[in-house]
Amino acid sequence: MDEIMAFKNAPTKELLKRYKELYGEDATGTHKIYLWRKIAYKLQEQKHGSLSAKAKGKLNALIEEFDPINNKALRPDKPAVNQALLVKDKRLPIPGTVITKEYKDANYQVKVLEKGFEYNGKIYKTLSAISKEITGAHWNGYLFFNL
Repeated sequence: MDEIMAFKNAPTKELLKRYKELYGEDATGTHKIYLWRKIAYKLQEQKHGSLSAKAKGKLNALIEEFDPINNKALRPDKPAVNQALLVKDKRLPIPGTVITKEYKDANYQVKVLEKGFEYNGKIYKTLSAISKEITGAHWNGYLFFNL
């Protein structure tokens, strides 16, 4: 624990050096908090061991049952699909979430779907199309809905 805390305020160069020692490769990111967390995880893993096979199995079962987004990428028994279809914009909430926007004294609600959005009983491919429907002008959908 002391070693982990000693690295919390270390300079980025020192974190990058320690990361390379622990992982045997250069870091993919140089954000100090990211580096510190990765180093802390690796040090804890070395001291206490990694997850057991049973724990990993339970984790995958929970992902399969409860995670509607990420579980698709973890199902090896399913036919291969285009990876581009699995990429979900991180700004979007999970499917089923209702995004609410107040605009010109009116409230608008958009439901996030697996592939697209539902607004006013109609399915749209993009939030930008919905923002144009609401405002009459082209808006970036993410900006309009504050995502």
